[in-house]
Formats: sequence, structure tokens, C-alpha cells
Amino acid sequence: MDNKGALDKASFQELYQKHANFAIRTAIAITRNPEIAKDAVQETFIRVYRHLSSYDASLPFEPWLYRILVNECNRLLKEESKMPAYHHPDLENDERISSPSGGHAADLVETIQSMEDLYRIPLILKYIKGFSEKEIADILELNQNTVKSRLFKGRQNLRQLLEIAEQEAELDEKYR
Repeated sequence: MDNKGALDKASFQELYQKHANFAIRTAIAITRNPEIAKDAVQETFIRVYRHLSSYDASLPFEPWLYRILVNECNRLLKEESKMPAYHHPDLENDERISSPSGGHAADLVETIQSMEDLYRIPLILKYIKGFSEKEIADILELNQNTVKSRLFKGRQNLRQLLEIAEQEAELDEKYR
């Protein structure tokens, strides 16, 4: 990066390589649609390239990138809202939550994906992507207390949904 905040082609390609996989996973988690997610990631990196000079290098890069990504996802979802919804939970492809011992990971992913965006997106950013509450507040352009409240309510909702799913699974087993 030069002193004007510009990147040469090789440096930008390196930046893309470093962040693209996590960006696409996050975009899929937010949009629930792999095609929209790919578009959002492409637009995000175009915007990053064009606006890199406005990035404050004294701050962490990831929250800035993810703010752009979340905004792009929301913009594309708004454009797509005129079309029928396409539901495709794809978080199970995220290496950080799927593991051989995680037999319930798919259930957890499905449950998170069924949640309202208001709670789902902060939960994804916090527990799947590992952002702090302050970073999430910056990404979503919300007050940090609002993020804390949404995480708290989201965890409560998730717990209730998982309990219901567990009860349904027990009933299924009982009546087989």
C-alpha cells in the first residue's frame, strides 16, 4: 500500500486471497443465497479497492471490510426482495462450525438460519466470525448496547428454538 492508501495489483490480490473465503461464508450466512452472496463479495471487493484511501489504517481492517460486506448484502437483498425468497442455508460449509464431532452442527446452522435477521446477523458475526461487540456495532452501524441486547435476545431465541427442535426429535424417536 502506498502512502495514499492505494494498492498495487499484487497487493490487492493478496488482500483478496486472505479475506475472500471468510467473506463468502459470511455473505452466504447473511443472504441465505450463494449467488447473491457471490455478487455481494464481488461488489464488496470492488468498493474496498475504490475506497481504500478512506480506510483508517490505525483501525482493524476486518470490521471495515465486513461493514461494507453487510451493507452490500443488505442492498442486494433489498433488490431481490421483489422476487420469491430462495432459502439455502449453507453455513454447514463453514469449517469453523462443522467438525466430525459436531453431529448437531447442521441442526444448529439450520436453527440459526431460521432466525429473524435482527438476531441472526449479530449472532453470526459474534460466534461464527469472532467479532467483538464493538466491532459488530461498527459493522452494523449500531450502538454497542443495541448489539449486546440483540445478542442476548438472539441467544434466548436460539436456546428456545433448539429446545423445541430437541423435543421434536425426541418425539420422532419415540414414535418410530
